[in-house]
Amino acid sequence: MASALADVQARIAKAADLNSRPLEDITLIVVSKNKPVSVAKALFDLGIRDFGENRDQEAKPKSVELTELTNGEEVTWHFIGQLQSNKVKSMLTYASSLHSLDRDSLLKELAKQLSSGERTLDVFIELNLTQDEGRGGIEPKNLLPFAEAVLAVPQLRLKGVMSVAPLEVDPNRAFEATWHASEQLKTVKPEAKYISAGMSHDFEAAIAHGATHLRIGSAITAFA
Repeated sequence: MASALADVQARIAKAADLNSRPLEDITLIVVSKNKPVSVAKALFDLGIRDFGENRDQEAKPKSVELTELTNGEEVTWHFIGQLQSNKVKSMLTYASSLHSLDRDSLLKELAKQLSSGERTLDVFIELNLTQDEGRGGIEPKNLLPFAEAVLAVPQLRLKGVMSVAPLEVDPNRAFEATWHASEQLKTVKPEAKYISAGMSHDFEAAIAHGATHLRIGSAITAFA
């Protein structure tokens, strides 16, 4: 796994250089889903501090266990999957960032659970880049109205947009659309400039189109 991580980090650095992007502007989130806490601890020992999970029932106990194994040293948990509204309260106990804000009902539940003002949450609006309106995510044409609703919740810090390139689409086309959506979002919130995009099979294309947060799992953890 150390070799796989080093290879991915080298590829990220090369892609950043090829696209004249500062390497420090790109955050590697290692997706630890479906892996035991021992893998997260091994990654921690290799210098990883950003972890991605997509199931609350797995993420919450893993976050507690990793805290114990690292003697409380700080890590950042990113929730990257579709989140059920009834899991919001639990997710807020460990996650610093939600990359998949994808519907009004989830926004309302986040606002409810955060209404005490005791904490804030970083959020990315997930885009639906398919022709299927039933898929999760906000259609780009509806991005700005939804963003306005997010900005009306003071406990949410809108960081930017998130996308998953559909398998049937050239990832460059998908990530170009993501970049255009990001530019739109910045017209209402200039600070919301971050782009969560790119996974194990397409992160270099994502970097070419401005991705700032990469969600990479199997390219690093496949043999763990």
